[in-house]
Parts: sequence; structure tokens; C-alpha cells
Amino acid sequence: MRTVNVGVIGVGNCASSLVQGVEFYASTAGSGDGPEAGPAGLTHPVCAGYAVSDVRFTAAFDVHTAKTGRDLSEAIWAPPNNARAFAKVPHLGVEVTEGALSDGVGRSAADQVDARGTATVDDIARRLRDSGTHVLVNFLPVGSQAASELYARAALRAGCAFLNCIPSVIARSPRWAGRFAEAGLPLAGDDLKSQFGATLVHRALVDVLTRNGVRLRSTYQLLGGGNMDFLNMQDAERMASKKATKTQGMYGGSGEAAPSHVGADFIPFLADRKVAFIRVEAEGFGGTPLEIDLRMEVDDSPSAAGNVLDAVRYLKAALDRGLGGVVDPVSAAVMKATPTPLDEAAIEAGLAALSDG
Repeated sequence: MRTVNVGVIGVGNCASSLVQGVEFYASTAGSGDGPEAGPAGLTHPVCAGYAVSDVRFTAAFDVHTAKTGRDLSEAIWAPPNNARAFAKVPHLGVEVTEGALSDGVGRSAADQVDARGTATVDDIARRLRDSGTHVLVNFLPVGSQAASELYARAALRAGCAFLNCIPSVIARSPRWAGRFAEAGLPLAGDDLKSQFGATLVHRALVDVLTRNGVRLRSTYQLLGGGNMDFLNMQDAERMASKKATKTQGMYGGSGEAAPSHVGADFIPFLADRKVAFIRVEAEGFGGTPLEIDLRMEVDDSPSAAGNVLDAVRYLKAALDRGLGGVVDPVSAAVMKATPTPLDEAAIEAGLAALSDG
């Protein structure tokens, strides 16, 4: 049986929701790639010929001693994880391996994690090879550039596709894109979009206004949440990378950007909920003012997991076809800061080509 063997870097809330999501949707029937084919929350029951039930977790890495050495099905519930429980996960037989620390734990989060990470690139690559992992998913904390590069090197040595879900510059780096292309291994990034989140809504507002001749004067996005991602973003240097990808996500990498601001606050009692306030100020016909204020609230991690579930299956299809380097349709479909922005028609055509193969 064909499978999509997935390794995860960082067993936090996003990993928890992804693992739960596979269990939740694994029994879903469906043979089509359209959203009409499956239940609520599942965009594609089948991606590029792979069903949700074809996804297997084969490796997991973390540096928190409360998670390492435990089965993945248990580690996803270990504090400080606080994602919503929506599925019962059976024992998976996948031990969470001690990973590489590098810059993976920021100052703001240091007292929440008993960190130990002595693994080398060779150690990680060996674990990936021995477990038969096909796609390695980067769920490290915001701002972990050096650690992301370390795991990218391990993926190259092990022959894995790499999905960069954080704002570190991997897919946007010509050097890293070139290395994956030379190795014939797929790469997608950077910084995952939620299935339905603040970036998507903000981008839709900007698109509809500019298409109708409205000129943006300024815009902001203020976020609040109580998970470790928001705690990490309290470090200014880590938040800087998030601001860059968020801003690119608002405008899609094209057109002239208006003055923009992105802010994030850690609000512990929100747990894994994310509250977003979006404001747009613009000029309409005759220079008349137009203002939009919007509030939205979502569970942060489940909203991210749906896009990851699609992306790992598309990257496995790219791996099957021997495609190396940045897979632009996948990056454009699910990432905020894609190296090559594509319109919806180009994304759909590219994903269809992967599916038809």
C-alpha cells in the first residue's frame, strides 16, 4: 500500500492538531479532490491520489524532556501544549526523539521548556532514513532560522521532502532552493497560512478593494493568543520574521503595499484560540474615505493543520515524480511568503498537474 510517511519537527500544538486530524478524518470516504467530496473542515479527502488514511507518522523530534522518549500519541498532550482535543489518538509506535536545540527556544519561552537537544544533523538524518520518512514538516517556534537550516540539511541527507511551516527563510533562499533542486527533492515554504485565518481574510479584503479601484491608505492586523507561538513572538527579533511574512501574505507579493502594521500579544487565558483585529483605511471615488474594521476568532492550530495535511500529500506526489526544488503551486497555495506568487488559476493548474502526474 502506498503511504505518505511524515516526520514532524516540534511536537507542539500544530503537530497535535495534525496528528488528531489524521485520526479524525482517516475513515472518511471520498474519491474526488473537490471540497464537496468530504466532511466539514477537510478540503481534500484525496490529494494527488493519496487519501487521509494513507498518511503515517514515522518520526518526531523535540527538545522538551517532557515529550522526548514518549510515544507521539502521548507527547501531543504534554504541557505547554494547549490545543483543543477533538480526536482520540491510539498508540502510534512513534517515539519522540531528542532533536537539535540550536536557536529553537527563545527567551520568552525558556522557562516553559526543560530543553535538551544534543542531536546532530547525522543523527536526525539517520532517524529519518531508518524510519522511511518521506516528508519532514517544520513546526519549530517562530524565529528558529539556524535550527530550521539544520533540519533542512538533515532532510537533504536523508532524501526527504521538506515543508517549512514557519517564517524562517528556506524556500525563499536561492541557496536552499538550489540545494533541494540539485538533490531532486521537493521543498515548500515559507510560513504556513491557516485554512481560514487572518492572513487569508486580510488578503481577500485587499484584493477586492484594489480590484474595484479603491486605493489603500493604511492597514493593520493585531493578533492575540495564548499558545507558545504567541509567547515566542514576544521576542522582538523573532517577531520580525513573522511581520515580514504576514505583510507579504496580505499583498500576495505583488502590487504596491500601503503602510502596514502587524502586532501580536500573548494572552494566556486564550489558550490555543487566536483573536484578530483587522483595520483597513482607503480612498474611494473622488478621494472619499472608506474604513473597514473586522474581528475574527479561530482555534489557531486546527486551522493550520488542514493545509499541512494537504501539503504533505502533494509533496509526496512531487517526490514520486522526481521533482526537485521549490514546488511553487504547493507553496503558493498554503504559504504566506511563497518564493513565486501565483494567481488562483495557476495554483489550481499546478496542483492538478501533480494530481494527474
